[in-house]
Amino acid sequence: MAGLLRHEPKAAEPVGWFDRVFEDWPAMFPMRWSAGPWFAEGGIRLDEYRDGGQVVIRAELPGIDPAKDLELTVAEGALHIRAERHEEEKREEKGYRRRELRYGSFSRMLPLPEGVAASDVAAAYKDGMLEIRFPYPEAKAEAVRIPVTS
Repeated sequence: MAGLLRHEPKAAEPVGWFDRVFEDWPAMFPMRWSAGPWFAEGGIRLDEYRDGGQVVIRAELPGIDPAKDLELTVAEGALHIRAERHEEEKREEKGYRRRELRYGSFSRMLPLPEGVAASDVAAAYKDGMLEIRFPYPEAKAEAVRIPVTS
């Protein structure tokens, strides 16, 4: 039965086409890409948790020299982590079947709780893990309603 085609009603054709575009969009790109640090692949993977009265952020950054390739800044109420992993100079291209190790620049921006100053932030790097600690700010007093007279 040559020539059999899938038939969709006329009213559903635009919607069906539109749905297929969104279902198949990853296949439209020949290689992986990332739109920014919010993608796990393009950014820095991390854990964030509270340890007593402190916030602890542990970031996975293997293969970098923290003295040269790591920059931590606090600006506008956010913590900015920037790192760069350098590829070895001599490398044979032939014989590779897969290249998943990522080289280049990585970044991540994390909003800080209100009241955290740059001087409160401490960081240490050991065995490919960056650990950032800062005290969790004291809870603010609850809002008090002010009566309005007329």
